[in-house]
Amino acid sequence: MDKLAILGGTPVRNQNLAYGKQSIDEEDIERVVRVLKGDYLTTGPYVKEFEEKVAKYVGAKYAVAVANGTAALHMACFAAGISKGDEVIVSPITFVASANCVLYCGGTPVFADIDPVTYNIDPKEIEKKITEKTKAIIAVDFTGQAVDLDEIRKIANKHKLFVIEDAAHALGSEYKGKKVGCLADMTAFSFHPVKPITTAEGGMITTNNKELYEKMMIFRSHGVTRDSSLLKQSDGPWYYEQLELGYNYRITDVQCALGSSQIEKIDDFIRRRRQIVSRYNQAFQNLKEITTPFEAAYSNSGCHIYVIRIKPKLLNATREDIFRALKAENVGVNVHYIPVYLHPYYRELGYSVGLCPNAERLYDEIITLPLFPKMTDQDIVDVINAVKKVIDYYSKVRC
Repeated sequence: MDKLAILGGTPVRNQNLAYGKQSIDEEDIERVVRVLKGDYLTTGPYVKEFEEKVAKYVGAKYAVAVANGTAALHMACFAAGISKGDEVIVSPITFVASANCVLYCGGTPVFADIDPVTYNIDPKEIEKKITEKTKAIIAVDFTGQAVDLDEIRKIANKHKLFVIEDAAHALGSEYKGKKVGCLADMTAFSFHPVKPITTAEGGMITTNNKELYEKMMIFRSHGVTRDSSLLKQSDGPWYYEQLELGYNYRITDVQCALGSSQIEKIDDFIRRRRQIVSRYNQAFQNLKEITTPFEAAYSNSGCHIYVIRIKPKLLNATREDIFRALKAENVGVNVHYIPVYLHPYYRELGYSVGLCPNAERLYDEIITLPLFPKMTDQDIVDVINAVKKVIDYYSKVRC
């Protein structure tokens, strides 16, 4: 008999609950409408306003907003000078963009395994993967938990490497009391709808390095500049020059108006996310069949996603069984992430199973539960009840 059918009864929820969702209010809408009624839809004042707000929030000197988080990572690799023959060490537990950005520049991603407790890239594994070709480290703040930046920085300084922090999950997170975004050479953020704040699509790099900032400003707009201090010559006030092979990675004023409104609410968003995580942690603390997220003492997470890890040996179930059962209860779940090098494209490049054992074991056992600021208290109760119902069923089936 189908195991899903055995659960029987009425689902915990009548309607599906998404695992993640944007939080848009009337003030956000009004800001966007104001731009639509104005003179500039793109390359106008709201881009600079948004950049300045985010830079101030994270404590960085400079910020460059772009079309999406992938563009931000690509831009960071370009600014770091990644090119053919260079190697960049990357976490395998991330979205493909964290490694693809290296390929875009002609470099080679080198995957270093994760810490089995924090799920972030393990500094000891980074050290093992460094060669004379290594040029940078891309460290991902998985789920919003900050990576161990001090240890990573020690390694980077020793080998003269760039540190690019992929903080797509971590706007508002902290490392040892300082906001993520002011500590790495470059920090990449994403503003996709499920992220801490949204511009619909969008991304940003923050940095304290003026030289990197100037490279990125040129790169996001075709490699073209009108800055008189950078021009090789000048034919008049209309004159501009292409200095690099850049891309059209510009973000619009419409998006940045939304972002400027959203960043003003981020502390409230994170406060709510942490409340939900606290409720989950308390509810699941006695479920021996799952492992709840661990947070290192140096990190104060913005709680982007909530990942549970099932213990197959204590359940007569696979991760897929649990996943499908929760979906049947109308709880929107997801899996973050398939190790990047296991995707067919990377396999064709020569990467193989067994490269990062901790990452592969994690992938086999994780499920992402719903977590977003607009979740109601009843939504939280529903998720908790669904998890307990499913785990209880499969625990009994095992017995």
